[in-house]
Amino acid sequence: MKNKQTAKMSKFLIISVLSVCAGILAWWIVTDVLELFRSNVLPSPVKVMQTFMKKWVETKPDGATLLQHLFASLKVALGGYLIGAAIGIPLGIFMAWNDKIDMLVRPVFDLVRTIPGVAWTSVMVTLVGIGYMSKALVIFISAMVAMVINSYSGIKQTKTVHLWVGQTFGASNWELLTKVAIPSALPMIFTGLDVALGSAWTTLVAAELLASTRGLGFMIQQARGIFRLDIVIVGMVVIAITGAILSTIIRKIGNKIVKGGRLG
Repeated sequence: MKNKQTAKMSKFLIISVLSVCAGILAWWIVTDVLELFRSNVLPSPVKVMQTFMKKWVETKPDGATLLQHLFASLKVALGGYLIGAAIGIPLGIFMAWNDKIDMLVRPVFDLVRTIPGVAWTSVMVTLVGIGYMSKALVIFISAMVAMVINSYSGIKQTKTVHLWVGQTFGASNWELLTKVAIPSALPMIFTGLDVALGSAWTTLVAAELLASTRGLGFMIQQARGIFRLDIVIVGMVVIAITGAILSTIIRKIGNKIVKGGRLG
């Protein structure tokens, strides 16, 4: 079974690499070979790679290197994300487990979850100014919503027969929650962590476009203003790769913790 899973993952990896290479090849043919687009409209992959290498050491035109922008974005994203997990997961669990908490919190939560995370940017900037805290709070709200929803759904999907068995053996309400409901909800909880990570990363970049002095979103905004699409694409690629790496880490941790199944 394990060998089949390894072979399947290897096949998937090979196909993924080949598809990416095919896309880059087509991009190179369109730009450098056929020259269908001017470099200021669509820079070639060669130009983007050159810019990527230069941006590791150069601070022009936005005042920071690529690594400095990446660290600034990660610092905000992970800060807001971890706070969102610390509050969102327990909140979703207790809302699903306790009807009184659910009735108390749900009306406010249903209003908050319909508001896009980016919409909070202006409010947070007005309240706490442009800086780390405003962006972290926006990330917190965006990430928390996904974690609450998935944690809530995971607890609600706990099989009744499992709870009956626990009650038959004299388990208390707390023991039913911690030893039956939460373990069975772990796949949904980790799915929420994965979804929330993508939401947090996307919201951060959007927030940095409006309220930041450093970060990948800020770098893209500055490059767009001076028509440096090569830097814009570099920022987009770094965002995609970083998001994929973080998502993979979450899934790997989930696969280690969740018993009897894989998250992806």
